[in-house]
Order: sequence, then C-alpha cells, then structure tokens
Amino acid sequence: MLFNSFAFLLLFLPLTLGLFYAARRWLSARISIALLVLTSFFFYAYWNPKYLLLLLASIAINYAFGRWLAVNNPSRFLLASGVTINLSLLGYFKYSGFLIASVNDAFDLSFGATSVVLPLAISFFTFQQIAYLVDCYRHAAHERNFMNYCLFVSFFPQLIAGPIVHHKEVMPQINRMLSRIDFTPNFAAGLSLLIVGLFKKVVIADNFAVYASRFFNSANEGALYAGDAWVGALSYHFQIYFDFSGYSDMAIGLGLLFGIVLPINFNSPYRSLSIIDFWRRWHMTLSRFLRDYLYFTLGGNRKGPSRRYVNLFATMLLGGLWHGAAWTFVVWGALHGSYLILNHWWRALFDRMGLGGLRSHSLYKVLSLLLTTLVIVIAWVYFRAPDITVANNTVLAMFGMGESGLSKSYGNYIVNAGFGSLVSLLWGAATSPLALTVVMFTGALLFTLYLPNSCQIFKLLDYEGACQWRPTLRWALLVGVLLACSLVGMFGASEFIYFQF
Repeated sequence: MLFNSFAFLLLFLPLTLGLFYAARRWLSARISIALLVLTSFFFYAYWNPKYLLLLLASIAINYAFGRWLAVNNPSRFLLASGVTINLSLLGYFKYSGFLIASVNDAFDLSFGATSVVLPLAISFFTFQQIAYLVDCYRHAAHERNFMNYCLFVSFFPQLIAGPIVHHKEVMPQINRMLSRIDFTPNFAAGLSLLIVGLFKKVVIADNFAVYASRFFNSANEGALYAGDAWVGALSYHFQIYFDFSGYSDMAIGLGLLFGIVLPINFNSPYRSLSIIDFWRRWHMTLSRFLRDYLYFTLGGNRKGPSRRYVNLFATMLLGGLWHGAAWTFVVWGALHGSYLILNHWWRALFDRMGLGGLRSHSLYKVLSLLLTTLVIVIAWVYFRAPDITVANNTVLAMFGMGESGLSKSYGNYIVNAGFGSLVSLLWGAATSPLALTVVMFTGALLFTLYLPNSCQIFKLLDYEGACQWRPTLRWALLVGVLLACSLVGMFGASEFIYFQF
C-alpha cells in the first residue's frame, strides 16, 4: 500500500488512527499497541499476503536471538548465527537470481534460476534487525516484550523504506505510549509533514519522473544527444531528491500522528560541499548503519590511511549492492567509494600544505558545490539506467561524445509531456524546449539550495526531542493548497523509488 494512494490516505490511515485512539481511550494502552501492530501487519500484507509469513518469521527469530544475546556473556557464535540467518534470507530473495545470471554470463553457462519475487522492504527490516542483534550483543539493547518488539520492526510509517531505526530511538517511545502523561502526539506537525511530503512526491518528483523515464526508457534507441542526456540525468537527479525527501517527510509525519518521533533521514543533501557531507545528509540512517556496523567492523581508520581507503571503498560497494541486485548499483557504489577516497585524500593534502583555511572562502565553496553536484549527477545515471551500456553511453553523451544539442523528438516531448505534467501546465504556452528545461531545473535548484527544509521548518532536532511546532493560519491555508494540488496529482502517482529496495 502506497502512502500516496487514496486507499491509504482515505481508508487505512483514518481507520488506523481511529482504532488506535479509541482503544487508548476506552480500553487500554496495551491494546492500542496491539492494534497498531495488527494494522501494520495488514499494511505489509496488502501488497502480497504470503510474504507476511516471512516478516513474522524474521521477527520471531530475531526476537529469540536478541533474548539469547542479552545474557551476561553473549556468544560471538550466536551473534554470527543470527546475522547469517538474516543475510541468508536477504541473499536468497534479493541476490540469488543476480548471482546465477552473472555466473552464466561470465562462464557462458546456462544454469536455471527460479523466479523469486523480492519481498517488500526486506532490505530495511533485515538491516534494522541485524543492528538490533549487534546492540544486544554489546548490551546496548534488550527487549523483553514481544508485542513491543513487533511494533519496533513493523511500525508501518518506517517499515517499507526506512528510516532504519535503532532500538534506543523507538523502544523508549513505545514504552511511553503506556503512559497517558508522557504520550504527546503532535497532530498539527504530523499532518503538515504528511501533506508537504505528499506534495513533493506527486507534484514535483513524479513530474520530473516523466522526463527521466522518457529518456532512460529510450536511451538505447539510436544516437544519443547531449541535451537529451543532460535533461534525463538532471531530471532523475531532482526526481530522486524530491521523491526521497517527500517519503522522509511523510514517514516522520505519520510517526508524529501516533506519538513517535522517527529519526531524521534527509537533510538538504544537495547543499553539500563535499561527498563526505553528502553522505551525512542523504539517507542518514543507512549511512549510520554502514558506518557503525560495516565500516567500523572492517577497522575504520584505525589501521592507517591505506586500510581506511580500502574500508571506505568496500563499505560503499556493499552499500551500492544493498540498493539493488544489478551491476549498475555496484558501479554506483564503487563511484561513491572512489569519491570518498578522493575527498579524504584531498582534505589530508590541504591540511598538510596548511591550506585548510581556504575551505571557508566563498569561491572555494562555490567550486566545491559545483564539483560535488556534478559527480553526484554522474553517479545517479548508473543508479537509474537499466544497464551498464545505457549508463556509459549517457555519460559519454553528456560530455560531448554524441550528437550535440537536444533531439527534436525529445524537445517536442518536453513541450507536450501531457496534461498531468506540472511543467506543461505552467509553461505549456512556451515554444522553446530549452526555455522549459532552464525554468524547470532552475526552480528545482533554487528549491534545494535556498528554501528551508522540513527539519528547519518543523524544528525536528532528533528522536529525543518532541516536536513542539505549532501552525499559523497562513500556514494552514498553504497546506490546504498543497493538499488540493497533491490530490489532483495522485491520479497519476507512482510508487516511491526506495520502495524497490
């Protein structure tokens, strides 16, 4: 069930809120938690009921391992066994077909691969529970109440596409649900974030998706034009930004409706002046997981610069593979691993030369922003392209190794993209494809660089601080307009990009 669907917004969410608060009011807080768990299971099963059994089995197995690991002298073998079970499930469902196909291609073999449907959100709830097991082994987490643990894993706002939450972030809040005094939902901020996120997704991201999909779906048909390649790459650059930003807003907003503050997962990453800073702002909980449970486990930076660079590259390579079972994701991870290595090397060189103060210079910041944006756009091409060949040809075309300019067919498509396109609605009278693209990308760029983000607007600091934001009449009118635009756009809405992982 998609957040940006009428079934979710008009049926599932109101009924779930009604049942939850009715149970708190007339029955008990424990029953309200049980109902929230059941509705979260229904939310997951709505896509494919049989995979609910997989989620339930994963929850039960990890809960048992967590209890065993919480003893005074936990066993490394027990931890390794629990992690292995999680990774085996993830490997079978997500990577078995990819591995067999890769072996067949490499050695000209013809091993058959059974068709395995990827269970929804398996990457997210697997990583979340691996982190829980490691924390139990370190005596940093321990959950005795099975119902609370079920809600920790299956809470529907964060189940499908994150954030990847730690036990310490959510479990104290679930325990506070049992208290009427400490339980403080914020409906104004929750609904506002939900609507703002919905607008980003269906009005902005989905309209950029029109141009990105048009390019990448036809990029292997004939010669590539430089203009087409740049429009396609930049369209996806902004599509995934507003798509993931919109989802993150909606997830936090939904959590607030039930009195749970989820961790911030997105903080204006396109303002980053370096790749290091980008990964502190983009998918922040995944970055945290990769750092704490993979990079540090490999040794981090404790064994010298050379080993540090190897660890960085390996971490990002596996992070790329986590996003999808395809060589395009492997290349995307390898690119970001290489970017991080170069970034750290450059910083170390500057410091050794005594030039660290230049980083505060305005010209240095502008050049850093431009270079960071450029390499991110290039990497997104591999993230979005259907295969390596299309990605390589697109990047080559972007840098002049193709036809120059904008193709007539793609230019006409930009002007006549359809009634559902925001750009067509606003600029349909224009006749120049170049003018349309300039306006479209300039607006998105200004939005990502200068407008305050949701964390700043709603004063979302971290999961420990309840959101104290309160609306004004002007804000309520603005949110009403955003909601009206979003409801119109929902007739052509698509799933969130991170739902695929």
